[in-house]
Amino acid sequence: MTAPTTEVLSRVVIRFAGDSGDGMQLTGERFTSQAALLGNDLATMPAFPAEIRAPRGTLAGVSSFQIQIADHDILTPGDQPDVLVAMNPAALKANLGDLPLGGILIVNSDEFTSRNLAKVGYAADLLDNDELDSWTVQVVPMTTLSVAAAAPAQVSKKDAERAKNMFALGLLCWMYGRSTDEVETFVARKFARAPQIAEANRLAFRAGWNYGETTEAFATQYEVAPAALLRGTYRQISGNRALAYGLVAASQLSGLPLVLGSYPITPASDILHELSRLGSLGVSTIQAEDEIAAVSTAIGASLGGALGVTSTSGPGLALKAEAIGLAVMTELPLVVVDVQRGGPSTGLPTRTEQSDLLQAVYGRNGESPVAVVAASSPADCFDTAVEAARIAVTYRTPVIVLSDGAIANGAEPWRIPDLDDLPRIDPDYVAELAEGETYQPYARDPETLARAMTVPGTPGLTHRIGGLEKANGSGAVSYDGRNHDLMVRLRHERIARISVPPALADDPDGDSELLVVGWGSTSGPIGEACRKLRAAGVSVAHLQLRHLNPFPANLGEVLRSYPTVVAPEMNLGQLATMLRARYLVDVRSVTKVRGEVFTSEELYDAFRSALNGTLSQQEAEKVSMALDRVVPRHRVLEEQLS
Repeated sequence: MTAPTTEVLSRVVIRFAGDSGDGMQLTGERFTSQAALLGNDLATMPAFPAEIRAPRGTLAGVSSFQIQIADHDILTPGDQPDVLVAMNPAALKANLGDLPLGGILIVNSDEFTSRNLAKVGYAADLLDNDELDSWTVQVVPMTTLSVAAAAPAQVSKKDAERAKNMFALGLLCWMYGRSTDEVETFVARKFARAPQIAEANRLAFRAGWNYGETTEAFATQYEVAPAALLRGTYRQISGNRALAYGLVAASQLSGLPLVLGSYPITPASDILHELSRLGSLGVSTIQAEDEIAAVSTAIGASLGGALGVTSTSGPGLALKAEAIGLAVMTELPLVVVDVQRGGPSTGLPTRTEQSDLLQAVYGRNGESPVAVVAASSPADCFDTAVEAARIAVTYRTPVIVLSDGAIANGAEPWRIPDLDDLPRIDPDYVAELAEGETYQPYARDPETLARAMTVPGTPGLTHRIGGLEKANGSGAVSYDGRNHDLMVRLRHERIARISVPPALADDPDGDSELLVVGWGSTSGPIGEACRKLRAAGVSVAHLQLRHLNPFPANLGEVLRSYPTVVAPEMNLGQLATMLRARYLVDVRSVTKVRGEVFTSEELYDAFRSALNGTLSQQEAEKVSMALDRVVPRHRVLEEQLS
């Protein structure tokens, strides 16, 4: 047998795709762990159906997991896969359009039955004709080989067939020089209570590895060297887990116990799941009966001297709006995590979007200002959560943290910080009064305008609190119009005074004609597109905003220093609307609302268009294409001409 050749790659993008019951998420997560242990830089993008269990073998039930690994710093999970593992015809049909011509396609031939082909509209078996000749196709009977390999474990045929994802993982681990030890240890631990199942999965994994090692079909192994990351201790982390850890860190930094009141909702539920495991760190979690009860629980916890947190997605944020207004009126610390998804209403529960920005900033009755911050990557969720808690506790205000499905479910390496290196958060509660002094719950710090807060039950500090307007200082109920005007302006000014770092654009040349402003998960695609432009000799600046209310004090100055400003968003231009209204700068939108993140290539094209003056035309074309689906274009043109 000829020994395989080894090809060194700087990066590769791999996508595992199959039925939602095929274990693609687990397969991707284990490959991710392998890459993290080897020291590659990595970024992942899971995708799964909204249905709990769609009909097997249908397009609606396809689940996938994409990972990019590299020997250098990367910012995204990749625009397109270089390797596609398709476990059935539905997975092939749903994902083949993303695989570039010449890419590697590995298919589980056992699932290409006439019945499964018919379910997704294939009239003939693609493996028997020339329709896939444009790709490098490897046909592997994964199910058959998994069943044969698992025979010594003496499990049922059904359980043996389920191990086919481990076969696929073993094959890919062989192709990319990954170790087998970590996977086998994981399998033994995961199925510790079912040793026969554990053995079946281990044998299938080994069979996949050995298949790559012994078959002549796979003539090449690939090597992706470790990346040169900053010195430190790393682990892979998802956005939701990083948010949970950041909240726990904020609890430790402030000395306040953490109380999470939450109602399960996709894609935020993992925050509740993660925090529920951390009771030993002073964390209490309450799964409430609804969204209103969840946020009310968190508000009550804050009133009682805890760090009150609630987590949700867009529909839940709408339901929490009245209670958040109560926290504004009572001026209590509150952290509200909104992991955004496609909307409105139930919308696209498992697809990503950035469409809650205006709701977060303005979506309450009355003049009801709150602070808003946004995480830009899975690892950045940790720092963003700590920052949100700092603002909430220091300024006695609700803070809305905006994440989204891509950040929440994606993963990347995270450099674990030393808690001693992080600044402390001082709750500065009133514990006692000087002799003869009367407690004034709405007396204010002259710098931050934060009110004088105490924990109920503190001797001598009895006070009244609620949702009716408060008298300045005493906090007594007041219906006086002048007092209301004063309190509205004080609440607004308190948010405006929040300490926010200045806006710093990444502008290597210092002479760019184009500034790209982003927030949230647009950070990675924008960064990659800017790298491509710079490599092509085009100067471009990138500014990523974490603080969305209040904005950095110098933001207007930065925006006005560039001739062209573009804001890519996975909505119809919400940040652009805010920037145009606030700073009177012609911020041009790049919009996308397909439930998918931007690719770096489409942003590269958009930035080119912004520089040559055709971006507005491209955006108008998106509207025309939508109208074409319901109104013939000639009718639209006639209406425009008339």
